Amino acid sequence: MATASSPALRAARLAAHGFRDRADDAVTVVERLGAMQAQDLAASKWAIGSRMSHPTVQAVDAAIESRRIVRSWPMRGTLHLLPTRMLRPLLSITGPRVLAQAKLRHRQLELGPAEYRTARTTVERELAGGSTATREQLGAMWAAAGLETPGQRLYHLIWWLAQDAVLCGGPVDGRVQHFALLDEWAPAPADSPTERDDVLGELFAAYIGGHGPATVADFAWWTGLTLADARTAHSTAGDRIEPFPGGGDRFIGAGATDEAATRPHGALALAGFDEYFLGYADRSAVCEPEFADLVVPGRNGVFQPLLVLDGRVVGTWARAGTAARPRAELRWFRSMPSGASARFDRPLRAWARFAGVALTGIDERVHRA
Repeated sequence: MATASSPALRAARLAAHGFRDRADDAVTVVERLGAMQAQDLAASKWAIGSRMSHPTVQAVDAAIESRRIVRSWPMRGTLHLLPTRMLRPLLSITGPRVLAQAKLRHRQLELGPAEYRTARTTVERELAGGSTATREQLGAMWAAAGLETPGQRLYHLIWWLAQDAVLCGGPVDGRVQHFALLDEWAPAPADSPTERDDVLGELFAAYIGGHGPATVADFAWWTGLTLADARTAHSTAGDRIEPFPGGGDRFIGAGATDEAATRPHGALALAGFDEYFLGYADRSAVCEPEFADLVVPGRNGVFQPLLVLDGRVVGTWARAGTAARPRAELRWFRSMPSGASARFDRPLRAWARFAGVALTGIDERVHRA
Protein backbone atom coordinates (compact mmCIF):
# COMPACT_ATOMS: atom_id res chain seq x y z
CA MET A 1 0.00 0.00 0.00
CA ALA A 2 1.23 3.51 -0.82
CA THR A 3 1.10 5.15 2.59
CA ALA A 4 1.54 8.86 3.26
CA SER A 5 5.30 8.43 3.65
CA SER A 6 5.94 5.55 1.24
CA PRO A 7 8.65 5.50 -1.43
CA ALA A 8 5.91 5.00 -4.04
CA LEU A 9 4.29 8.29 -3.07
CA ARG A 10 7.60 10.15 -3.29
CA ALA A 11 8.34 8.54 -6.64
CA ALA A 12 4.97 9.72 -7.94
CA ARG A 13 5.65 13.22 -6.60
CA LEU A 14 8.99 13.40 -8.37
CA ALA A 15 7.28 12.37 -11.60
CA ALA A 16 4.44 14.89 -11.20
CA HIS A 17 6.89 17.73 -10.58
CA GLY A 18 8.69 16.91 -13.81
CA PHE A 19 11.97 15.67 -12.36
CA ARG A 20 11.77 12.35 -14.22
CA ASP A 21 10.80 13.79 -17.60
CA ARG A 22 12.19 17.32 -17.76
CA ALA A 23 10.61 19.87 -20.07
CA ASP A 24 12.31 21.54 -22.99
CA ASP A 25 10.98 25.01 -22.17
CA ALA A 26 10.04 27.12 -19.16
CA VAL A 27 6.42 27.70 -20.15
CA THR A 28 5.75 23.96 -20.07
CA VAL A 29 7.17 23.75 -16.54
CA VAL A 30 4.87 26.46 -15.21
CA GLU A 31 1.84 25.09 -17.03
CA ARG A 32 2.57 21.64 -15.63
CA LEU A 33 2.57 22.83 -12.00
CA GLY A 34 -0.32 25.28 -12.40
CA ALA A 35 1.60 27.99 -10.55
CA MET A 36 4.96 28.32 -8.80
CA GLN A 37 5.76 30.52 -5.82
CA ALA A 38 7.96 33.39 -6.97
CA GLN A 39 8.48 35.93 -4.20
CA ASP A 40 12.23 35.44 -4.65
CA LEU A 41 12.72 36.09 -8.37
CA ALA A 42 16.15 34.46 -8.67
CA ALA A 43 14.98 31.39 -6.76
CA SER A 44 11.86 31.08 -8.90
CA LYS A 45 14.01 31.05 -12.04
CA TRP A 46 16.00 28.08 -10.71
CA ALA A 47 12.78 26.38 -9.55
CA ILE A 48 11.80 26.41 -13.23
CA GLY A 49 15.32 25.67 -14.49
CA SER A 50 15.74 22.60 -12.28
CA ARG A 51 12.78 21.05 -14.12
CA MET A 52 14.16 21.83 -17.61
CA SER A 53 16.32 19.59 -19.79
CA HIS A 54 18.61 22.45 -20.86
CA PRO A 55 18.04 25.27 -18.38
CA THR A 56 19.27 28.82 -18.83
CA VAL A 57 18.28 32.06 -17.16
CA GLN A 58 17.73 33.52 -20.62
CA ALA A 59 15.18 30.81 -21.43
CA VAL A 60 13.19 31.62 -18.28
CA ASP A 61 13.32 35.37 -18.96
CA ALA A 62 12.23 34.73 -22.55
CA ALA A 63 9.22 32.76 -21.28
CA ILE A 64 8.15 35.79 -19.24
CA GLU A 65 8.80 38.08 -22.21
CA SER A 66 6.58 35.81 -24.30
CA ARG A 67 3.70 36.80 -21.98
CA ARG A 68 2.52 33.19 -21.81
CA ILE A 69 3.49 33.15 -18.12
CA VAL A 70 3.18 36.09 -15.77
CA ARG A 71 4.26 37.05 -12.25
CA SER A 72 1.64 38.40 -9.87
CA TRP A 73 -0.05 37.79 -6.49
CA PRO A 74 -2.90 35.38 -7.35
CA MET A 75 -2.88 33.11 -4.28
CA ARG A 76 -2.39 33.64 -0.54
CA GLY A 77 -1.44 37.24 -1.38
CA THR A 78 1.97 35.89 -2.43
CA LEU A 79 3.94 36.27 -5.67
CA HIS A 80 3.65 33.39 -8.12
CA LEU A 81 4.48 32.66 -11.73
CA LEU A 82 1.50 31.15 -13.52
CA PRO A 83 0.03 30.71 -17.00
CA THR A 84 -1.24 34.12 -18.13
CA ARG A 85 -4.59 32.70 -19.22
CA MET A 86 -5.36 31.81 -15.61
CA LEU A 87 -4.41 35.09 -13.89
CA ARG A 88 -7.62 37.08 -14.33
CA PRO A 89 -9.93 34.12 -13.64
CA LEU A 90 -8.00 33.27 -10.50
CA LEU A 91 -7.88 36.86 -9.23
CA SER A 92 -11.64 37.10 -9.66
CA ILE A 93 -11.92 34.39 -6.98
CA THR A 94 -8.95 35.04 -4.71
CA GLY A 95 -8.64 38.84 -4.99
CA PRO A 96 -11.72 39.85 -2.98
CA ARG A 97 -10.81 37.39 -0.23
CA VAL A 98 -7.22 38.59 0.28
CA LEU A 99 -8.21 42.26 -0.06
CA ALA A 100 -10.77 41.79 2.71
CA GLN A 101 -8.06 40.25 4.88
CA ALA A 102 -5.79 43.24 4.16
CA LYS A 103 -8.23 45.96 5.26
CA LEU A 104 -6.77 46.36 8.74
CA ARG A 105 -3.23 46.61 7.40
CA HIS A 106 -4.33 49.19 4.84
CA ARG A 107 -5.95 51.28 7.57
CA GLN A 108 -2.71 51.09 9.55
CA LEU A 109 -0.84 52.34 6.47
CA GLU A 110 -3.50 55.04 5.87
CA LEU A 111 -4.36 53.62 2.48
CA GLY A 112 -7.98 54.06 1.54
CA PRO A 113 -10.22 54.76 -1.48
CA ALA A 114 -8.67 58.18 -2.18
CA GLU A 115 -5.11 56.83 -2.22
CA TYR A 116 -6.21 53.90 -4.35
CA ARG A 117 -7.87 56.19 -6.91
CA THR A 118 -4.76 58.37 -7.16
CA ALA A 119 -2.49 55.35 -7.56
CA ARG A 120 -4.69 53.71 -10.18
CA THR A 121 -5.32 56.87 -12.20
CA THR A 122 -1.61 57.64 -12.24
CA VAL A 123 -0.44 54.24 -13.48
CA GLU A 124 -3.22 53.97 -16.04
CA ARG A 125 -2.10 57.32 -17.45
CA GLU A 126 1.67 56.87 -17.20
CA LEU A 127 1.90 53.26 -18.36
CA ALA A 128 -0.66 53.51 -21.16
CA GLY A 129 0.71 52.57 -24.55
CA GLY A 130 2.89 49.69 -23.41
CA SER A 131 5.22 51.41 -20.93
CA THR A 132 6.59 49.57 -17.92
CA ALA A 133 8.07 50.75 -14.63
CA THR A 134 10.11 49.36 -11.77
CA ARG A 135 8.91 49.51 -8.20
CA GLU A 136 11.04 52.61 -7.59
CA GLN A 137 9.71 54.30 -10.72
CA LEU A 138 6.14 53.66 -9.61
CA GLY A 139 6.95 55.29 -6.28
CA ALA A 140 8.34 58.33 -8.10
CA MET A 141 5.20 58.56 -10.26
CA TRP A 142 2.98 58.51 -7.22
CA ALA A 143 5.12 61.03 -5.36
CA ALA A 144 4.80 63.40 -8.34
CA ALA A 145 1.03 62.96 -8.08
CA GLY A 146 1.12 63.91 -4.40
CA LEU A 147 0.89 60.34 -3.07
CA GLU A 148 3.82 59.57 -0.76
CA THR A 149 4.81 55.92 -0.36
CA PRO A 150 7.23 55.51 2.55
CA GLY A 151 7.78 52.14 4.20
CA GLN A 152 5.34 49.46 3.11
CA ARG A 153 2.89 51.82 1.45
CA LEU A 154 4.63 51.39 -1.90
CA TYR A 155 4.51 47.60 -1.81
CA HIS A 156 0.88 47.53 -0.70
CA LEU A 157 -0.28 49.91 -3.41
CA ILE A 158 1.37 47.78 -6.10
CA TRP A 159 -0.07 44.65 -4.49
CA TRP A 160 -3.57 46.20 -4.26
CA LEU A 161 -3.57 47.18 -7.93
CA ALA A 162 -2.37 43.70 -8.85
CA GLN A 163 -5.21 42.11 -6.87
CA ASP A 164 -7.63 44.24 -8.86
CA ALA A 165 -6.05 43.07 -12.14
CA VAL A 166 -4.72 46.54 -12.96
CA LEU A 167 -0.97 45.83 -12.67
CA CYS A 168 1.05 42.68 -13.25
CA GLY A 169 4.68 41.72 -13.53
CA GLY A 170 6.08 42.69 -16.91
CA PRO A 171 9.56 42.12 -18.34
CA VAL A 172 12.43 41.06 -16.10
CA ASP A 173 15.85 42.69 -16.19
CA GLY A 174 18.15 40.38 -14.26
CA ARG A 175 16.85 40.55 -10.70
CA VAL A 176 14.64 43.59 -11.37
CA GLN A 177 10.93 43.17 -12.05
CA HIS A 178 9.16 45.77 -14.17
CA PHE A 179 5.42 46.25 -13.87
CA ALA A 180 2.89 46.79 -16.64
CA LEU A 181 -0.82 47.30 -17.09
CA LEU A 182 -2.30 43.81 -17.21
CA ASP A 183 -4.79 44.72 -19.96
CA GLU A 184 -1.91 45.84 -22.18
CA TRP A 185 0.81 43.38 -21.20
CA ALA A 186 -1.37 40.30 -21.37
CA PRO A 187 -4.91 40.80 -22.73
CA ALA A 188 -7.25 37.99 -21.66
CA PRO A 189 -6.81 35.02 -24.02
CA ALA A 190 -9.95 33.65 -25.63
CA ASP A 191 -9.43 30.27 -23.93
CA SER A 192 -9.40 31.63 -20.38
CA PRO A 193 -12.11 30.00 -18.25
CA THR A 194 -14.80 32.43 -17.08
CA GLU A 195 -17.23 30.50 -14.89
CA ARG A 196 -16.20 30.21 -11.24
CA ASP A 197 -16.59 26.44 -11.03
CA ASP A 198 -14.68 25.98 -14.29
CA VAL A 199 -11.81 28.08 -12.93
CA LEU A 200 -11.71 26.05 -9.73
CA GLY A 201 -11.85 22.73 -11.57
CA GLU A 202 -9.10 23.67 -14.00
CA LEU A 203 -6.87 24.91 -11.20
CA PHE A 204 -7.41 21.77 -9.13
CA ALA A 205 -6.60 19.55 -12.12
CA ALA A 206 -3.42 21.54 -12.77
CA TYR A 207 -2.38 21.43 -9.12
CA ILE A 208 -2.89 17.69 -8.83
CA GLY A 209 -1.25 17.05 -12.20
CA GLY A 210 1.89 18.94 -11.15
CA HIS A 211 1.96 18.24 -7.40
CA GLY A 212 0.20 14.93 -6.86
CA PRO A 213 -0.27 12.76 -4.99
CA ALA A 214 -1.96 15.51 -2.96
CA THR A 215 -5.17 16.12 -1.04
CA VAL A 216 -8.03 18.57 -1.18
CA ALA A 217 -6.65 20.10 2.04
CA ASP A 218 -3.27 20.57 0.35
CA PHE A 219 -5.00 22.41 -2.50
CA ALA A 220 -6.97 24.61 -0.09
CA TRP A 221 -3.72 25.63 1.64
CA TRP A 222 -1.89 26.19 -1.66
CA THR A 223 -4.56 28.49 -3.06
CA GLY A 224 -5.66 30.12 0.19
CA LEU A 225 -9.26 29.19 -0.66
CA THR A 226 -11.87 27.84 1.71
CA LEU A 227 -12.34 24.10 2.06
CA ALA A 228 -15.79 24.56 0.51
CA ASP A 229 -14.22 26.06 -2.62
CA ALA A 230 -11.56 23.35 -2.60
CA ARG A 231 -14.22 20.64 -2.51
CA THR A 232 -16.04 22.32 -5.40
CA ALA A 233 -12.75 22.41 -7.29
CA HIS A 234 -12.25 18.70 -6.65
CA SER A 235 -15.72 17.74 -7.84
CA THR A 236 -15.50 19.98 -10.92
CA ALA A 237 -12.13 18.56 -11.97
CA GLY A 238 -13.94 15.36 -12.89
CA ASP A 239 -12.01 12.76 -14.84
CA ARG A 240 -8.90 14.95 -15.09
CA ILE A 241 -7.82 13.48 -11.75
CA GLU A 242 -7.97 10.05 -10.15
CA PRO A 243 -7.30 8.55 -6.70
CA PHE A 244 -3.71 7.63 -5.94
CA PRO A 245 -3.66 3.84 -5.47
CA GLY A 246 -3.61 3.06 -1.77
CA GLY A 247 -3.04 6.73 -0.98
CA GLY A 248 -6.18 7.36 1.04
CA ASP A 249 -7.52 10.81 0.19
CA ARG A 250 -4.71 11.71 -2.22
CA PHE A 251 -5.15 12.24 -5.95
CA ILE A 252 -2.95 12.18 -9.05
CA GLY A 253 -3.46 13.44 -12.56
CA ALA A 254 -5.48 11.18 -14.83
CA GLY A 255 -3.23 8.96 -16.89
CA ALA A 256 -0.20 9.69 -14.73
CA THR A 257 2.50 7.05 -14.89
CA ASP A 258 1.95 4.42 -12.24
CA GLU A 259 4.90 4.84 -9.90
CA ALA A 260 3.64 2.36 -7.30
CA ALA A 261 6.15 -0.30 -8.34
CA THR A 262 9.15 2.04 -8.48
CA ARG A 263 11.33 3.77 -5.95
CA PRO A 264 12.30 7.42 -5.88
CA HIS A 265 15.85 7.89 -7.07
CA GLY A 266 18.27 10.73 -7.63
CA ALA A 267 19.74 13.84 -6.02
CA LEU A 268 18.27 17.32 -6.50
CA ALA A 269 19.59 20.74 -5.43
CA LEU A 270 16.36 22.73 -5.45
CA ALA A 271 15.65 26.41 -5.04
CA GLY A 272 14.43 28.16 -1.94
CA PHE A 273 10.61 28.26 -1.90
CA ASP A 274 10.50 25.24 -4.23
CA GLU A 275 7.04 23.76 -4.70
CA TYR A 276 8.33 20.25 -3.96
CA PHE A 277 8.32 21.16 -0.26
CA LEU A 278 6.33 24.37 -0.05
CA GLY A 279 3.29 23.42 -2.12
CA TYR A 280 1.46 21.33 0.51
CA ALA A 281 -0.33 21.73 3.80
CA ASP A 282 1.15 18.37 4.90
CA ARG A 283 4.86 18.10 3.99
CA SER A 284 5.60 14.96 5.99
CA ALA A 285 5.62 12.76 2.88
CA VAL A 286 8.93 14.29 1.77
CA CYS A 287 10.39 15.77 4.97
CA GLU A 288 10.40 14.40 8.48
CA PRO A 289 8.44 16.88 10.64
CA GLU A 290 11.30 17.22 13.12
CA PHE A 291 13.40 18.84 10.39
CA ALA A 292 10.76 21.10 8.82
CA ASP A 293 11.82 24.11 10.88
CA LEU A 294 15.33 23.82 9.44
CA VAL A 295 13.86 24.50 6.01
CA VAL A 296 12.13 27.63 7.35
CA PRO A 297 14.43 28.74 10.21
CA GLY A 298 12.55 30.55 12.93
CA ARG A 299 9.36 30.09 10.91
CA ASN A 300 10.14 33.45 9.30
CA GLY A 301 8.57 32.58 5.96
CA VAL A 302 11.92 32.28 4.16
CA PHE A 303 12.27 28.76 2.70
CA GLN A 304 15.86 27.61 2.26
CA PRO A 305 17.22 25.85 -0.86
CA LEU A 306 16.68 22.10 -0.56
CA LEU A 307 18.77 18.97 -0.83
CA VAL A 308 16.51 16.13 -1.97
CA LEU A 309 17.87 12.59 -2.02
CA ASP A 310 15.71 9.78 -3.41
CA GLY A 311 12.61 11.92 -2.97
CA ARG A 312 13.24 12.92 0.65
CA VAL A 313 14.44 16.32 1.85
CA VAL A 314 17.69 15.57 3.72
CA GLY A 315 19.14 19.05 4.16
CA THR A 316 19.52 22.56 2.83
CA TRP A 317 22.30 24.22 0.85
CA ALA A 318 23.70 27.66 0.24
CA ARG A 319 26.30 29.46 -1.80
CA ALA A 320 29.41 30.03 0.30
CA GLY A 321 33.03 31.05 -0.18
CA THR A 322 33.88 34.33 -1.87
CA ALA A 323 32.86 36.02 -5.09
CA ALA A 324 36.17 34.97 -6.64
CA ARG A 325 36.07 31.42 -5.24
CA PRO A 326 32.43 30.44 -4.74
CA ARG A 327 31.63 27.14 -3.06
CA ALA A 328 28.47 25.25 -2.19
CA GLU A 329 27.78 24.36 1.44
CA LEU A 330 25.59 21.33 2.15
CA ARG A 331 23.82 21.42 5.49
CA TRP A 332 22.56 17.94 6.38
CA PHE A 333 19.72 17.40 8.83
CA ARG A 334 21.67 14.45 10.28
CA SER A 335 25.00 12.77 9.60
CA MET A 336 25.01 11.23 6.13
CA PRO A 337 26.86 8.19 4.78
CA SER A 338 30.22 8.68 3.15
CA GLY A 339 29.81 9.66 -0.47
CA ALA A 340 26.40 11.32 -0.05
CA SER A 341 27.80 14.72 -1.04
CA ALA A 342 29.20 13.27 -4.26
CA ARG A 343 25.67 12.54 -5.43
CA PHE A 344 24.95 16.27 -5.35
CA ASP A 345 27.95 17.28 -7.42
CA ARG A 346 26.07 17.09 -10.71
CA PRO A 347 22.89 18.97 -9.66
CA LEU A 348 24.91 21.67 -7.91
CA ARG A 349 27.07 22.18 -10.96
CA ALA A 350 23.91 22.38 -13.07
CA TRP A 351 22.72 25.19 -10.80
CA ALA A 352 26.14 26.86 -11.06
CA ARG A 353 26.01 26.85 -14.86
CA PHE A 354 22.49 28.26 -14.71
CA ALA A 355 23.59 31.02 -12.31
CA GLY A 356 26.82 31.77 -14.16
CA VAL A 357 28.96 30.66 -11.23
CA ALA A 358 32.14 28.56 -11.36
CA LEU A 359 32.05 26.43 -8.20
CA THR A 360 35.45 25.70 -6.69
CA GLY A 361 34.24 23.01 -4.34
CA ILE A 362 31.56 21.61 -2.05
CA ASP A 363 31.64 21.75 1.76
CA GLU A 364 29.32 19.92 4.14
CA ARG A 365 28.21 20.14 7.74
CA VAL A 366 25.32 19.00 9.90
CA HIS A 367 22.60 21.44 10.99
CA ARG A 368 22.46 22.27 14.65
CA ALA A 369 18.90 23.09 15.64
